[in-house]
Amino acid sequence: MNDMLLSIENLSKGFSSSGRRVAALDNVSLTIAAGETLGLVGASGSGKSTLSRILLRLLSADTGSIRFEGADWLALDGAPLRRKRARMQMVFQDPLAAFNPLAAVSTVLDDPLRIHGIAAKNQRAGEIAMLLERVGLTADHAARPVRSLSGGQRQRVAIARAIATRPSMLVLDEAVSALDVTVRGRILELLVDLQKEQGIACLFISHDLAVVRAVSHRIAVMDGGRIVETGPATTVVAAPQSNAARALIAAVPRLVTDPC
Repeated sequence: MNDMLLSIENLSKGFSSSGRRVAALDNVSLTIAAGETLGLVGASGSGKSTLSRILLRLLSADTGSIRFEGADWLALDGAPLRRKRARMQMVFQDPLAAFNPLAAVSTVLDDPLRIHGIAAKNQRAGEIAMLLERVGLTADHAARPVRSLSGGQRQRVAIARAIATRPSMLVLDEAVSALDVTVRGRILELLVDLQKEQGIACLFISHDLAVVRAVSHRIAVMDGGRIVETGPATTVVAAPQSNAARALIAAVPRLVTDPC
């Protein structure tokens, strides 16, 4: 994990609210190495989702820079940006909202293969079957409509779509928060396995520090649009230095075993 994949420097973004300017991001700087998972945690409104949307070029930044795979990410436009998008993919919290719920799974997975020229038309059915198997589903799921799948199955399809373009990085924004505990654990195991096998870097965004700790090499803590703490995951959890990190740790549920 020595090769720097993503470098964010002094990124700022503000919004107007009730006649005043509110800083959603305030001089945010982060790095992610190839094959690394950086967990980004913070309370609601801390700026996590704003950062993810700027990374995906869904929002523009006011100031600052982003370099991704050596390129000036914010300067790319048109065809160069479309080609490069294949290398950074997003997994959203609600996969049903990200899909056409009436579409078949095969259509959902065929689109990135076709748009990015990943496989020829006569090869795409086989590629779709391999993608489904890779995320713990079967080739039979290809014919099913997305709306017929369970929440965990939908999120597996969302991950399959994200890795279809053979990205070097995934951005996961609250990607397991809507799942029950058992399914959440299986999805986290899948993400860890994919990272080990394919060397994919991940920006794992969540308000749940326990989940982030389970998958992250490092953790960055956001509060009020700023990065207030960064360090190895075990260090941040065991010895938090910021008030924001301490508050998140205090919010992690603990099992009470003492008799009443």
